[in-house]
Amino acid sequence: MAQTIFGKILSGEIPVEFVYEDEVCVAFNDVAPQAPVHILVIPRQPFEDAPTADTSTLGHILSIAAKLGKERCPNGFRLVTNIGEDGGQSVLHLHVHVLGGRALGWPPG
Repeated sequence: MAQTIFGKILSGEIPVEFVYEDEVCVAFNDVAPQAPVHILVIPRQPFEDAPTADTSTLGHILSIAAKLGKERCPNGFRLVTNIGEDGGQSVLHLHVHVLGGRALGWPPG
């Protein structure tokens, strides 16, 4: 898989401040937030998307995303992962968006 912006963040080539990190994943604020709270949770291992990830990693990053959402958005939040071009995926490295801090409309997009 080609080096992505998330790979460059993980290697330290692009510096960011992590709001969470462990041996499996890291989380940081999105540089172009779509809500008052917009955190990205990415695995350290570069899976292209959710269907290509192993269940242990996918479950772990979803659990961490939910934990961060609950801590930062006690009134509710949304977890999103985009898969494929039609799904809006722009970076080919699995990531989960934690969105909250305001009422979120439905349906999205």
